[in-house]
Order: sequence, then C-alpha cells, then structure tokens
Amino acid sequence: MTSSSDAYPVPATPYRATGSLRGRTILMSGGSRGIGLAIARRAARDGANVVLLAKTGEPHARLEGTVYSAAEELEAAGGSALPLVGDVRNDDDVAGAVDAAVGRFGGIDIVINNASAIDLSPTDAVDMKRYDLMQDINVRGTFLLSKLALPALRKSSGGHILTLSPPLNLDPKWAGCHLAYTMAKYGMSLTTLGLAEELRGDGIRVNSLWPRTLIDTAAIRNMAGGESLARAARGPEIMADAAHAVLAGAGTKAGPFATGNFYTDEQVLAAAGVTDFRPYSVGAAEADLVPDIFL
Repeated sequence: MTSSSDAYPVPATPYRATGSLRGRTILMSGGSRGIGLAIARRAARDGANVVLLAKTGEPHARLEGTVYSAAEELEAAGGSALPLVGDVRNDDDVAGAVDAAVGRFGGIDIVINNASAIDLSPTDAVDMKRYDLMQDINVRGTFLLSKLALPALRKSSGGHILTLSPPLNLDPKWAGCHLAYTMAKYGMSLTTLGLAEELRGDGIRVNSLWPRTLIDTAAIRNMAGGESLARAARGPEIMADAAHAVLAGAGTKAGPFATGNFYTDEQVLAAAGVTDFRPYSVGAAEADLVPDIFL
C-alpha cells in the first residue's frame, strides 16, 4: 500500500476535516465509479478500510472503472481496500460481503448504501424490467445490506448507516414527474427513517445524504443532453466531503448531526465551516448550477 500524494493527487476543496475515519471499516454497495468512489477515496485518505461490493468486475464498454481499479485507487490514497464482485440484489452476495468485511477487518463500523439505478421515464413509458431493477437495487438492496450488517454494526463503537437518498418531499410534483424512480428513491429514504427509529436504542445512527445540485457522473453524462448537464453540475468531491463530515466530523457527536436526518451536501458542509462552494463546481457559475431533483 502506498500513501504518496503523487500516487493519487488530493483534490483542493474548502472542507477542513475535524475528525478522522482512520481504522474504521466501511462496507459500501457500488463504489467502482462516481460519487461512491469519491466518498471511498476520501475515507481512504484517512486510512480507512473500505469494502466495495460492486457488479463491475470487467471493464464496461461505456463506463470507466471496475471494482478492482477502484480498490487500487483507495490503496494509493492511503487506505486498505477489499474489492468484491457481487450484486446487492443477491442475498448470498450481500451476506458474503458482510462476512468478508468482518473476516478481513474484524468488523463493520459504517455501511454506505450507494448503489442505485435510475430511469426518469413517465409511467406509460417506463419498462417494467427497469421498474423492477430500481426497486430491487434501490429499495431491496438498501434494506438487505443494512439488515445483514446489523449484527456487526451493533458491535462497533460508533455504528452508522449512510444512504444516498433524498429528503421525503411529498410535493406531488416529484411523484408526477417520474413516479417509478420517485418510489424507488423514497423507498431508500423510508429505510433511513424507519431504521433510525428502530435502532435508536442500539446506538447505530442512520442518516441520508443528497446533493443540492446535479453531480457530474457517468450516469448524468449518459442521459440525453448529459454533457451540457454535467457542465452545470458540481464534482463528486462535494458529496465525498459531506459524507466525511457526517461520518467523521460532527456526525460522530450528538446534536444536529445525530440520527434520522436527511442532509444535503451544502447543509453539512456549511455546518462544517465551508462558506465558498465555487471550488466544487465543474465550470458553471454558482447561479447557473442545476438543482438536483426532490428538493
């Protein structure tokens, strides 16, 4: 393992951490690219142990990165990584990932539900296979990974489940825009709401995190008009810093960063002292950034 800054250049961001994830073990669904990989890299810079459960074991025709290349980046950033090829929809794969994390690193401190499928089609246009895919990955996968990790999280001195899902905004606009996707993402958020209450007595904190603006990812770029959308987005580092702040900074204490919260990246980083968000932008001025959905 190397920790040289030459091996993986550290992005210049305005966030200054007040806590560390050194020695903590994270189990993440997905994470071979995009926001998940950015969050994992930020944790690895602290010296965290990161277990990645992702489907991409071989290079994809249109998407950059595999679970193995992601693990190499985490090692280069200063962490320890365990790449696992598996599907969060498969019970045996998820159970195996939990067992592998405990076997390799002695336990699990943090679960990050990052894997998600997206289809913004209206109801009459959405393919039912895509509907099932979103329900299986987003809702069932989040529930399953959280459920099977609970015994290990209960043994941690600071167990935490962080899910990348939006606030439960019941404005009919969002259900009317893309009902199938809204149900799938809100299912993830309901898991946060319910588990936070159910696990309150166990000392396991459960929260959600969502970007205030679009984030430049392969998923955005592969959409119609994706290149122009990406130019009006922020880089994934803002979500990485926000996740770090929740998990290692103020998120380790009682108070405003406790459990059952639906944070936005800006909200978290503002509380951590960030006042200038311009360094996170890909290119557009702050006034030209495109807000994310569900807010």
